[in-house]
Amino acid sequence: MTTTVVHLLRHGEVHNPEGILYGRLPGYGLSERGRQQAVTVAQALKPHNLVRVVASPLQRAQETAAPIAGGHRLDVVTDDRLIEADNAFEGLRVSVGDGALRRPEHWSKLRNPVRPSWGEPYVDIARRMLGAVYRARAAAEGGEVLCVSHQLPIWTVRRFLEGKRLWHDPRSRQCSLASLTSLVFGEEELVDIVYSEPAGATDPMVTGA
Repeated sequence: MTTTVVHLLRHGEVHNPEGILYGRLPGYGLSERGRQQAVTVAQALKPHNLVRVVASPLQRAQETAAPIAGGHRLDVVTDDRLIEADNAFEGLRVSVGDGALRRPEHWSKLRNPVRPSWGEPYVDIARRMLGAVYRARAAAEGGEVLCVSHQLPIWTVRRFLEGKRLWHDPRSRQCSLASLTSLVFGEEELVDIVYSEPAGATDPMVTGA
């Protein structure tokens, strides 16, 4: 049986002094800590048989992918399906008890958390991420491929593959900064999901993701 592994890597820490939900906004790159996290993951993956590195088009994902691809003498391939989820609160402060969530004009956006009403539907996120995952698996048949994405897309596709409801409490996400959610395939069948934190654990409620 041919084994192929698709590693879903959440990008490293972002320089975000304003504390906003930056979402798909341009210009948000890694902080110094984030760059070190990317190097740490690159070192952890050095012994692995990586044959392809794919990343979201956003700057933070591309910067996270760069040292890993460089360590394996690969180019970074961009797949738009790995991008962060669309969000109506993009560019605003959204910490609990702070900013946009306290303003009545935004409350209508929160009317349906199951969809969710404030952004890209969970089912749409799952579908595009599945497309990216299976394309990556096919391109790396018998080897390993790294896909650098964002917390919500990674967590959503994991829940979909585990047969769980897509709506969830964000505080329960097992998807730290620079963490790996590794999908193990036997031929085309998913046989295991392995989670690891080569750069250490972080708060899953970090805004922007």
